[in-house]
Amino acid sequence: MKFCEKVKEARTKAGLKQDEFAKAIGVSLRTVSNYEAGTRYPKKRETYYKMAEVLKVDVNYLLTDDEEFLLNAESKYGRNGARQAKELMAEVTGLFAGGELADEDLDEMMKGIQEAYWIAKEKNKKYTPKKYRK
Repeated sequence: MKFCEKVKEARTKAGLKQDEFAKAIGVSLRTVSNYEAGTRYPKKRETYYKMAEVLKVDVNYLLTDDEEFLLNAESKYGRNGARQAKELMAEVTGLFAGGELADEDLDEMMKGIQEAYWIAKEKNKKYTPKKYRK
């Protein structure tokens, strides 16, 4: 189940309207609408925790491996790193679209590609100008 579906389902089970939910987690109605449409994800990890608290679900229910990967990429490498990670995920997902790969195998493949991303980022640190290194 996708993030957008999980949010909408949990919100309706909690008996909250979109505007009530938005107010409870401190975002706009438009933002909640975008979450449920699948066009936007929370930028901060704290938002996931607020959502889980209000919806009375485990935060891990809201976070898939892919979303966790994107959040970690942004926190570690900024917006550019998150953009690169998102592009990588989109390309890999497109590569397997329509294939006959079992879901478990696809998950393992995605984990392997994500691990390769982290390794490549670590190895390429030596090419980053010193003023941008942490």
